[in-house]
Parts: sequence; C-alpha cells; structure tokens
Amino acid sequence: MSTKKDKFSKKDKNFMRLAINLARARIGLTGDNPSVGCVIVKDDEVISIGQTGYGGRPHAENSAIKNSFQNLKGAKIYVTLEPCNHYGKTPPCTKIIIKSGISEVYYSIDDIDKKVKGKSHNILSRKKIKVKKGLLKDEADKLYVSYKRNRISQLPYVTGKIATSKNKLIYKEGERRITDQTSDKLSHYLRYKNDAIMISSRTLNIDNPKLNCRLKGFEKFSPIRIILDRKLDINYNSYIIKSAKNTNTIIFHNSSDLSKINFLKKKKIQLVKSLIDKNKNFDLKKILKKLFVLGIRNLLVEGGDRITKSFIQKRLFDQFYLFISKKKLIKNKKYLIFTSHSILNKNYNINPKISSKLVKDNIIIYKK
Repeated sequence: MSTKKDKFSKKDKNFMRLAINLARARIGLTGDNPSVGCVIVKDDEVISIGQTGYGGRPHAENSAIKNSFQNLKGAKIYVTLEPCNHYGKTPPCTKIIIKSGISEVYYSIDDIDKKVKGKSHNILSRKKIKVKKGLLKDEADKLYVSYKRNRISQLPYVTGKIATSKNKLIYKEGERRITDQTSDKLSHYLRYKNDAIMISSRTLNIDNPKLNCRLKGFEKFSPIRIILDRKLDINYNSYIIKSAKNTNTIIFHNSSDLSKINFLKKKKIQLVKSLIDKNKNFDLKKILKKLFVLGIRNLLVEGGDRITKSFIQKRLFDQFYLFISKKKLIKNKKYLIFTSHSILNKNYNINPKISSKLVKDNIIIYKK
C-alpha cells in the first residue's frame, strides 16, 4: 500500500474541478484553441472565473483576470491546461499572470502544442511564482482527447450517431421518429458540440433533413452541413439547398457536370471535387484531412447505413453513439436496416450505457 502523501489538498481539487467543469462546457466551441477553464482564488474564496471564448478567444486566464474586481496580489490561479507562453493573436497568458500579481499557479497537464509544452513552468518560476502541475491530471487528460486528436493527427475528432428500432431498422417509410424526445434532444446537443455534420446525398434525398441545432437558445450553434454526393444528385428542392448560404454548406463530389456545378455554386454552396476509388467510393480519410484544413475540428456523422459502415470498418470514428429504441417497427415496402452492429462491437470498446428515468431508449457510447 502506497504511503506517498498527496501534494494537493481537498480544496485545491475542488477549485480545479470547478475549472474542469468550466472547460467542459465549451468543448467543441473554441475553434483551433483548446477549451480551458480557469478559477482565481484568494483567502480560500473564488473571486473570479474564466473560460476560453467562443471561437477560441479570449483565453480563459485573460478573462478571469480581467473579470476580477479585487487586487490579485497573493492570489492563486487554477487552470486546466498549461498557460500559453507565446505571442499569437493574443499576448501570452504567462505575461498576463505575471503582471497581475498572482503568486501561485496550478495547472493539470502540459499543453501538447510544441510552442507551449513545458515552457510555462520555467517562465513563471523565474518570476518567483509558485507553480504546481498535475492537479486532477486524469480528469484533464479525458477532457482534452479531441484536442490531442486534432494536434497529433491533423484530423477532426469524429463522432458517429445512428438511431435504430429494437429490430435494427434505421428507416421505415412513414415513420418520422424512431427514438424518444429525450434522445432527440441529446442528438441536437451533439450538433451543438460539433463544428460540422456529415451525411450522404442518399440520406438527404430520403429524409430531407435540416441538420441544424434545435435546442432553444442554441440555434446559432448549428453545424456546417457536409454532404457526400459523388454525382451531385442532391434534390434541388431540399431544405439544405434552399437554406444554403456562404460558409454553411460543403459538398464533396466527383462530377464533371457543369450545369449542376454552376447551379450549386450560385446557391452559395462550396464544392470540393474529390477522387474516388475503383469501387466508386470516396477516400474518407482524405476528406477528413481536407475538412481539417477547412477549419473543422469536431465532426458529427449522422449518415445512413452505408456511410456509417465505411467509417466503422476504417475505424475513423473516435466515438459512436448508438440509440436503440424499445419499439419494434414492422417492415413495409421501403425500409433500411443497420447492418454494422457486429463490426461496431469488434472495432470499438463499449462504454457504460446512458441510463436515466427520462430516457426510454438504450444509448450506448463506443470509443476507440
């Protein structure tokens, strides 16, 4: 049995847990920058808090320091990630901390960014500021899974989602809703937390979806719509075409039909021509790389069976939400079945089911 004394007090852990919760609230909403939470404490009382701003600025430390109405001399600051120490679009957070008079800095983990990693400790220490790292490290590591994926792989963090009936139907003609209203709200929460949402033109032409976030008050966080449409066969009367505007719709295609291309360009849709393989399928990894270049850091795939199966087989999902309704659908002339359940179980680890009295469905989260 280990007798090593924990160097962090219960109060330290509580303050950092608050910072982690602040950071978690902005995950998926801070663009290129990681979502950081920050808490400033003086005389064992919280005097200011900060989060990374929407889109990545201002930084959490900057917000917390500016929002404080007290003299910060002798205060402690708790930050989920190593403070930045270089000039970018904003001054270094280390410089702001030094100038503020804060005497102690606690942070959970080093930043993975090579411009920052491990340097802040020395910068702050040289100014006689006490620095401790590693506070709630395990919790912070989980918090920054998507950020690390972005920086290491130069790919978006990809979340998949599909809803099925008890007998594995994902579509039945005339059936508008398979899962319950609470599951539907969780689906819209996933849209809120992702930069973009991807479907195939086949799914679009069957369902005519809106692909927006319909949680009250969060409509402005609707994701960019990504459509995979090899022949540009998208229905021109669909909601996606009618609601397209600059920057909100991207279609990946392999068509040379100039009439279709010109029509879609006039509708303010961004077209990206992409190569296909001998089986006439897109290279999904290349598409993900292109989306990363276009600024997409978190992608939700809400496709049908084919696109979902391709992502699962190539292990391109970082996490996957499987919603299973308790109702059984009777097949009619037009229906689709989810065929990838066994591959999903083989290629991914099953996390605990989401269970709540509010949710009648079974919701299983899979991760790599």
